[in-house]
Amino acid sequence: MKYDVVIVGAGPAGIFTALEMVKNKLDKKILIIEQGSPIDRRRCPKEKAKECVSCKPYCHITTGFSGAGAFSDGKLSLSHEVGGDLPQLIGSDIAQKYIQYTDQIYLDFGADPKVEGLDNTEKVKEIRRKAIEAGLKLVDCPIRHLGTEKAQEIYLKIQRHLLDSGVEIRFHTAVTDIVVEDGAAKGVIAVDAGSKKNENIIYGERIVVAAGRKGADWLKTMCEKHGIAHHAGTVDIGVRVEIRNEIMEKVNNVLYESKLIGYPAPFKNKVRTFCQNPGGFVSQENYDNNLAIVNGHSYKERKSDNTNLAILSSHNFSEPFNQPIEYGKKVAELVNMLGNGRILVQRYGDILDGKRTWQEELDQSNVKPTLPDAVAGDLTSAMPYRTMMNILNFIEAMNIVVPGFASRETLLYGPEIKFYSNRINLDKNFETNIKGLYCLGDSSGWTRGLMMASVMGVLMGKHLSE
Repeated sequence: MKYDVVIVGAGPAGIFTALEMVKNKLDKKILIIEQGSPIDRRRCPKEKAKECVSCKPYCHITTGFSGAGAFSDGKLSLSHEVGGDLPQLIGSDIAQKYIQYTDQIYLDFGADPKVEGLDNTEKVKEIRRKAIEAGLKLVDCPIRHLGTEKAQEIYLKIQRHLLDSGVEIRFHTAVTDIVVEDGAAKGVIAVDAGSKKNENIIYGERIVVAAGRKGADWLKTMCEKHGIAHHAGTVDIGVRVEIRNEIMEKVNNVLYESKLIGYPAPFKNKVRTFCQNPGGFVSQENYDNNLAIVNGHSYKERKSDNTNLAILSSHNFSEPFNQPIEYGKKVAELVNMLGNGRILVQRYGDILDGKRTWQEELDQSNVKPTLPDAVAGDLTSAMPYRTMMNILNFIEAMNIVVPGFASRETLLYGPEIKFYSNRINLDKNFETNIKGLYCLGDSSGWTRGLMMASVMGVLMGKHLSE
């Protein structure tokens, strides 16, 4: 079995690599290997079971065609200032140009033409003035909101288009290793994702690793085994905040998603908001090592009474410890331990009072949790002091921008952790120091989110079409 291009992972980066190659109508034999299921067969049983049942061999929320993007809120950030550090590699102008190019592809497959955050200039100025007063920076970023259910429809169309165009996709297949000979990538070793049996070698002229955030741990192992040049990246540790829509109404209407960055005292670490979901729902996603991580999403049609968003504190390590992924996993394990394997939720006021939250207190609150099986408890017993102080001080700053944000009933869910890969050393064509081996998207450590990962895929597809 030999292919011109073997793509590991059917997330946005891998998908858009294949899409661009198909668009150029080259006679190339393309294979995408995906651990999970086709998008039309991805099902989370929690909708019926009302609680996470820890699906095996993988979580359908994070794994399958389109990756975690299929079950996210489906927001496309249309500014090069948002979504990771790809502009540092290719230049800001090129990044912005291909954001527009990639956005048009999403539109062609049925994305909503409406863009949030373009109007209400005076109201935006008012929010920015309050952010400056609070010591925060408001990042301007137009948003195209696909919506969870609409994103799945769009990616289903893309899946069908790729298959109809002759791209081979092997679902339920896990890549366990990369075949490297004489400093060059020759193929991958794949097994059945469920049984871990039926090992076979798949050869390719070029190997593209687009394993997503979920593949960060595996890719780190590959880097160490095969000498793929990389350096330690960042881990973002934080919480998902949930508050009533009435509190966030002004920001939701003007910006839809407020991207705010601060460096709160005393530690001055970067802290930011991420993935704001007006009328959204808090969700749980499970990783292979049985970690339960909180996330959030929003639908186009179905709405809740609450808005949720992440507050993330960035942590970097150098010497003697430089393993950010392992650090994040240990934090998640501690929080999961206190929640007996489930997501923990605590009221902001209870944190200030130095006490845990009890279920009867949640039942009496104005803010009703949209994650019904979250366990009321004490996040501060497991979250690092530095991280917790960063988050609490950031919440106080947010209260200046959004009065009522620091309400005693504001809910904090944990752990929310973004396992970004170690940063892979890449050239301008995204090739590693191993000849014929390329790395894309969130697994490369260069992007964060749907749009920038998709852009990286488009550029990869263009290069492979030359």
